Amino acid sequence: MLMAHPILLQRLVSEYETLQDLQTQSQSSHTEQRMQDVTYTLCVSTGTRDIDTALIAARHQLPVARPEDESVLAAG
Repeated sequence: MLMAHPILLQRLVSEYETLQDLQTQSQSSHTEQRMQDVTYTLCVSTGTRDIDTALIAARHQLPVARPEDESVLAAG
């Protein structure tokens, strides 16, 4: 199974948390759509089917993140 780079996962988790805060403050269709997009991307990136499991899986991968090593992003 392919695994998303930890930096990407960190960005997705951060964006999801920000969107959650925005969603509780106001009901915006743009925020709702972006939340659905980030949720989908997190699930696909972690090989899961629901956001709670995706967040757990993503956070589990974060401690091994090495921001100085961008070689995985350059491959391909």
